[in-house]
Amino acid sequence: MNLENYVLGKWIAGDGDGKQLYDATSGDVVAVASSKGLDFADILKYGREVGNPVLRKMTFQERGRMLKALALHLMTIKDKFYELSYATGATKADSWVDIEGGIGNLFAYSSLRRQFPDESFYVDGEAVPLSKTGSFIGHHIMVPKEGVAIHINAYNFPIWGMLEKIAVNLLAGMPAVVKPATVTSFLTELMVREIVKSGILPEGSLQLICGSAHGILDHAQSQDVVTFTGSATTGRMLKSTPQILQEAVPFNMEADSLNSSILGPDVEPGSPEFDLFIKEVQREMTTKCGQKCTAIRRVIVPKDILEDVQIALANRLAKTTVGDPRLEGVRMGALAGKTQLKEVREKVNELLNSSSLVYGDLENVTAEGNTKNGAFMSPIILRNDDPFKNLGSHEIEAFGPVSTIMPYDTLDDAIALSKMGKGSLVCSIATYNDKDAKEFVLGAASHHGRILVLNRDCARESTGHGSPMPMLVHGGPGRAGGGEEMGGKRGVMHYMQRTSIQGSPTTLSAITNVYQNGGKQTEGDIHPFRKYFENLKIGDTEITAKHTVTEADITNFANVSGDNFYAHVDGTSLEGTIFEQRVAHGYFVLSKAAGLFVSPKKGPVLLNYGIEECRFTKPVYPGMTIGVKLTVKQKIEQEKRDEEDIAKGIVKFLVDVYDETGETVAIATILTMVKKENQEGS
Repeated sequence: MNLENYVLGKWIAGDGDGKQLYDATSGDVVAVASSKGLDFADILKYGREVGNPVLRKMTFQERGRMLKALALHLMTIKDKFYELSYATGATKADSWVDIEGGIGNLFAYSSLRRQFPDESFYVDGEAVPLSKTGSFIGHHIMVPKEGVAIHINAYNFPIWGMLEKIAVNLLAGMPAVVKPATVTSFLTELMVREIVKSGILPEGSLQLICGSAHGILDHAQSQDVVTFTGSATTGRMLKSTPQILQEAVPFNMEADSLNSSILGPDVEPGSPEFDLFIKEVQREMTTKCGQKCTAIRRVIVPKDILEDVQIALANRLAKTTVGDPRLEGVRMGALAGKTQLKEVREKVNELLNSSSLVYGDLENVTAEGNTKNGAFMSPIILRNDDPFKNLGSHEIEAFGPVSTIMPYDTLDDAIALSKMGKGSLVCSIATYNDKDAKEFVLGAASHHGRILVLNRDCARESTGHGSPMPMLVHGGPGRAGGGEEMGGKRGVMHYMQRTSIQGSPTTLSAITNVYQNGGKQTEGDIHPFRKYFENLKIGDTEITAKHTVTEADITNFANVSGDNFYAHVDGTSLEGTIFEQRVAHGYFVLSKAAGLFVSPKKGPVLLNYGIEECRFTKPVYPGMTIGVKLTVKQKIEQEKRDEEDIAKGIVKFLVDVYDETGETVAIATILTMVKKENQEGS
């Protein structure tokens, strides 16, 4: 089968003979890949000029719904990908992580749309006052970059590696060119074929290069974003491409690292944490045959139970069946290919200069099935008895089912050893002592992108040492690349340009579609609660009647709420406080404000959805008179869940409660669910 590249809106086979790609289990040729003849400059230009404008104009809500539709579609055909995934050496469990884990990222970022406005841009943070009277303010907005995301991915997760990245750039409003590692690109190509066939993504939003992409970064521009997953050596070489430096192209690197797992000093053999630790190390050694950027390479344990750990881990690995991943009962498949097998063996031999082999056979492996020509390898445990002196364990990575056990005396030593990897994607500690957990986390965090604390309380639902989560950052300092991806909103913002804007509150309200304090307010004859979602405008304001607060109000609210805090009910206890007399409850002020601004009759407002940013800024005493300015601050579309659902949206109202001097005493943002007049809409 000759793989094709999906570029310029069509499937194109590369010129020439191409590179043969092999089944990791049988050694048979699976496909041939070539990118010869492709014009990388044209490909990137196509993404910028065709895909980018369409995505940029879509709102976050539209982009999120697009991701959801794609995820739902791929889940209906997921079985297509499993059969071909076996050819990468992956077991069914490995493939689940790659295939359904990747699709899960699409779902996660689809749901993230709820944290963004119904706009093509994002208003970041709070307004900044820049003048005495408030007539001049500043704010930040974020808009999609006008380039293309260039994703250069590793071979170990041909589907997850693509989907976890494009989910983020597509939600941000940028197209992507994906370059998977050639050795397993046949699986990526199959998924892209299904994505293209679905017609869900706009044209130009996703392109695929299956063969070599050497030279593509020579055509990158300042509005592009490059991400790289793979070896630190290759990543550094690509990051130093002259065009990347000249154009100041953002370059996010996620490199393989020497991740560690620590057994806490409180843990004894036979305890739940000991058993969890052994299980986790074994799982990380054998999942994907150890070919994970997050796999545990260094096993750091208390010196006095090193032998117990070595025996327990060896016993558990001995029960791990290696072989053809298609066979029932096989728990560890093959490396991705013979090239990878050769590289791992070479790295293990380097490690043996400073460590000893205590489990496994570097040259021979018992594997189930027809595996004679496959890239199979025995799990390998090495032991480094003097890890502060023998530094190979902290410098050399064998990217396969290989881990090195090493001892420590004190928790400070364990922290120091974890940091000797010079920057890791992840580390973990198994402990039931929260004091030790805190000390370790604070001591090791500077050198790690993620830290898992594993114990009996969270083990049942823990996603494990090696599982990056869509809403948490994935990346790490130093050797791990210094990059950061995913992480929910944080990841989306990597593909957007943050720009500070300055002007009057009225002008910035018009630009951002978010009402800014001090901006023009528009009063009308119709109360905002009487207007349908479509008819509400940013800045629409209702100025309410006023109410003079009494001591009876305070007493009654205390009785109803049960809040008998002394400042509200005991005027004799105020000496030495900031209060001059009994003070009204803040929540009474807010409740009374609601009574003033609510239009009580049935209308378009369906319910109160919540409160944000509530602050009480000035004491309210008996005799003071309060009023409310209720202003439409922001509108967010909501899609209908089904045909029977009511078409509606969320409206954020600014509630400004002021006293007789005009000074604000309380301010909050309330969220209301408001019906649409047009019930035929989305």
